Amino acid sequence: MGIVNRTPDSFSDGGCFIDDDAAHRHVDQLISAGAELVDVGAESTRPGARPV
Repeated sequence: MGIVNRTPDSFSDGGCFIDDDAAHRHVDQLISAGAELVDVGAESTRPGARPV
């Protein structure tokens, strides 16, 4: 399983995958590394985060 956080305020990757091309490249890397599932984080759960 791999994770791609698409939120700009992600604490784990600092918003590295907001850009569609960067997100797609990361998904390709995860699949190449053996991921069978990809969890896409699309809404921040941090306190005070704006709802999507």
